[in-house]
Amino acid sequence: MTHEPNEILPHHTTEGAATAPPLLLGPSLGTSTALWDAVAPELAAAHRVVRWDLPGHGRSPADLIGPGATVADLAGLVLALADALGIDRFAYAGVSLGGAVGLHLAARHPERVTRLAVIGSSAHFGGAGPWRERAALARREGLAGIAAAAPGRWFTPGFTAEALVADLRAADPAAYAACCDALAVCDLRDSLASISAPTLVVAGREDPATPPAHAREIADGVPGASLVELAGASHLAPAERPDAVAALLRAHFTGLPGAGTAARRAVLGDAHVDRAQARTTAFTARFQDFIARYAWGEIWTDPTLAHRERSMITMTALVAHGHLDELALHVRAARRIGLTPEEIGAVLLQTAVYCGVPAANAAFAVAQRVLAAEDEASEPG
Repeated sequence: MTHEPNEILPHHTTEGAATAPPLLLGPSLGTSTALWDAVAPELAAAHRVVRWDLPGHGRSPADLIGPGATVADLAGLVLALADALGIDRFAYAGVSLGGAVGLHLAARHPERVTRLAVIGSSAHFGGAGPWRERAALARREGLAGIAAAAPGRWFTPGFTAEALVADLRAADPAAYAACCDALAVCDLRDSLASISAPTLVVAGREDPATPPAHAREIADGVPGASLVELAGASHLAPAERPDAVAALLRAHFTGLPGAGTAARRAVLGDAHVDRAQARTTAFTARFQDFIARYAWGEIWTDPTLAHRERSMITMTALVAHGHLDELALHVRAARRIGLTPEEIGAVLLQTAVYCGVPAANAAFAVAQRVLAAEDEASEPG
């Protein structure tokens, strides 16, 4: 659903059920709501997603801000939009300038922001000089030259999104320059420690506009923040790596993987989970999110069965399907959560009756190796 702009509100679109938890998505300088085209539909499955355009970008009026604008001015527009939509508290994700708006909202209006994600952003943007120069260029010559150079700042070599570059060409030069004014004076570093909303920071590893060091500074400054660096991504990760960004945001904003990851660590151990997360790539991110949300966040956290009971069921199923590598992992997990070698042996003996003697024979061999290695590790050196 699209709402027409008026003299107060930025242009915005809404997706998802009106009764779902609200999630506001903020754009990068020079882009429009189209930046989120490949991500918002997935997030709208669980949220009321509201995308908004910067002044003079997309379909927002140019005169919402003027020369000397600040990030606080843009944050005020977001709050006015939320108020007009009847949204009191909301989750927020933003890219670059949109991310700085989110940091400001979380620091200065903590009662409004439930969870926060900032992507390709910074608490400061490299000093005032370059931004004042770009603002002057936009006011003097328009945006054609700036748009021509944008792909090199926005994307990795070989990737582009012409629709986003076209949005930049079509933006209002005066409003674009005012947004540059806001970036010139933006410095939120002293505010980071006051942010209490659970915060995810995402950096494109190949981002020249806001290099990963800027993301690390945010993550180090915000208490309890999480940091993810995406390989093969530059400044506009939602356009270049939409699947990975959608998985990360879905996990962060639903909260289910938090409980799921805790259960996974309790059963499999920190070392295994740390290795699995360290190996996560853009290709596997959605699968890891699926495991955290579904297997661990919904099944293993269900209190109907205790972890030891689920462990026995899991070992039986793995024997039945011949997943012996996974069986070794879950034999170690069974010991972690308190099953004795005798209880594990009884489970495997049961599988001989219902899964077949050859399957149980292979399973006993795997379990014996795991238990022997455990005994060897426990012997005094």
